[in-house]
Amino acid sequence: MPRRFYKTTHKTGENNVEILGLDVHNPVFFVAALAVISFIALTLIFPDSASIALQAARSWVIETFDWLFVVSVNFVFLFCLFVMVSPLGRLRIGGREARPEFSTMSWLAMLFSAGIGIGLMFWGAAEPLAYFTNWFGTPLNAEAGSAEARRLALSATMFHWGINAWSIYAVIGLALAYFTYSKGLPLTIRSAFYPLLGDRIWGWPGHVIDILAVIATLFGLATSLGLGAQQVASGLDYLFGIEANVLLQIGIIAFITAIAIFSVVRGLDGGVKVLSNINMVLAGLFLLFVFAAGPTLLIATGFLENTINYARDFLPLSNWVGREDTDWFHGWTVFYWAWWISWSPFVGMFIARVSKGRTVREFLGAVIFVPLIITVVWFTTFGELALLQNENGIGELANGVEDVSLVLFQMLANLPLATIMSFVAIILVLVFFVTSSDSGSLVVDSITAGGKLHAPVPQRIFWATIEGLVASVLLYGGGAQALQALQAGTVAAGLPFTLVLIVCCFSLWKGLSSDSKALRALERSERSGVPAE
Repeated sequence: MPRRFYKTTHKTGENNVEILGLDVHNPVFFVAALAVISFIALTLIFPDSASIALQAARSWVIETFDWLFVVSVNFVFLFCLFVMVSPLGRLRIGGREARPEFSTMSWLAMLFSAGIGIGLMFWGAAEPLAYFTNWFGTPLNAEAGSAEARRLALSATMFHWGINAWSIYAVIGLALAYFTYSKGLPLTIRSAFYPLLGDRIWGWPGHVIDILAVIATLFGLATSLGLGAQQVASGLDYLFGIEANVLLQIGIIAFITAIAIFSVVRGLDGGVKVLSNINMVLAGLFLLFVFAAGPTLLIATGFLENTINYARDFLPLSNWVGREDTDWFHGWTVFYWAWWISWSPFVGMFIARVSKGRTVREFLGAVIFVPLIITVVWFTTFGELALLQNENGIGELANGVEDVSLVLFQMLANLPLATIMSFVAIILVLVFFVTSSDSGSLVVDSITAGGKLHAPVPQRIFWATIEGLVASVLLYGGGAQALQALQAGTVAAGLPFTLVLIVCCFSLWKGLSSDSKALRALERSERSGVPAE
């Protein structure tokens, strides 16, 4: 089936201007840059006031709109499931003759590394242990340390990192890939609104959507980069006694940024794809070591058991009415939903960028269910080991969670080759952060270039550098408090993007239905020999 382009007079990059070798979209680039600079300046000048205001905004959004987040996320998953099994699933991104640009393994490695790979390193052992020991509440008010708490510790963790999170990314990613490669629109968030807004997306409605996407992406990446630097610094302090001060953290950010710049300069094939493949190999070997060195039988039997428990606890954990564990529910589940939604422009757009040629069914099946399998395997392996050490009073985890950034290293300390594997863990965290940074830079670069897939190299360097500078300046000027303020602002941004998520579903449905109808008509004409109208 030939691609059915939307009839629009706008061309990709039409509003662009060239400045110092940068090909930037006016006004998205300038307004987004001004907003980022202004936010950083205000946060550094008024750190206490900024933190209080943003934390209050986050709390208000989470507590007031918990129902909206839960309903929206569940709706998005059901929508994805319906589209995947329906006749719409056989449509191909880019048209009937389009073929994938990357091998399936490289494609999966890139989408996973850009998505939640770094989170699995940080929370793989820490989150189940936190739920089990009542570090900040327990799921469904289970008694800490009980058999019920143990079951829920793992199923709730998988609930937060499983199909719900990836359904969010899948909808945004599929909408952007479809409207870009099948409909000839630029690779920017605004393109997903074309079926509803038409050519108005080229005006201020579209500018606002793209500006919000740039800000949310930059702030989310800067927050993760800063918090990740703190984890790596804590690990170096724990292993080698190197003081985890601000200068070390900034040095780590500079190191990550330098590699990310090298990667984005090389582009998708020579940079992001290579690092993502390295990531997955290292992560796989690391996982196999923990599986073999830990309680192998317990972990092996836990794969199926935890999958069943995940399905069993899915509905109770999804319910928002009459919850007795309100603090846990708001502090973990609703926070996660808001965080994933605020990250969806970045992750969804990157997945879209590398998914040309995949069928809709293949795209949704891979983006939602392959990460689910990895999530179950990863959290079962690391979670079961951490819980076992706590229950048996082994090592520092016998005391539960004292410093969440150290749980992984404290767990590895009780295994063979502890120092070597802890160092490998630090390397993995660093490489995962590099892939998040360079893929995020490519996304922001595309949005601020008006949807161009290949903007000038200096522009890629600019945005990779900005991410590192934002995290470094906030750490130096305000420390962890400034980063927490930035994180609170990013979570609050999840509210407007929830509406974007729902609109994407309806836009996608409208576009896919139109193409499915055209494909059926074309196939009928091919069988009958009568030209389609």
